[in-house]
Amino acid sequence: MARLKITEAEWAVMEPLWDSAPLTALEIVARLEPEQSWNPATVKTLLGRLVKKGALSYDKIGNRYSYSPAVSRDEAVTGEMDSFLTRVTKGSLFPLIAHSIQSKDNLDPEEIKELRRLLADHDEDSGV
Repeated sequence: MARLKITEAEWAVMEPLWDSAPLTALEIVARLEPEQSWNPATVKTLLGRLVKKGALSYDKIGNRYSYSPAVSRDEAVTGEMDSFLTRVTKGSLFPLIAHSIQSKDNLDPEEIKELRRLLADHDEDSGV
């Protein structure tokens, strides 16, 4: 799949679908209502864009559409991270990791342990 670019508003629409699809447009509006004051037409516009981008699929049931994600949350996160790394660090992970480690508030002790484990596994796999 080509790199999927999802806007912040589209991401908000995807969240309830990743949590419990399929959903109709009105169900999505209801789930977004606590955080967003969008009218149904706005949500339907965003749904249409997401379908066009290939992020959502839909089934027509009577006169309603039922939407489901065509990409997983993990796939979307990976795409966003790849896009960010390419745009901001020219594809290098080092600045992101270095910043995260130096900003102690961003990592808890368990995450630091997991990073150490991942680096050790990487060293073993690459013969370092």
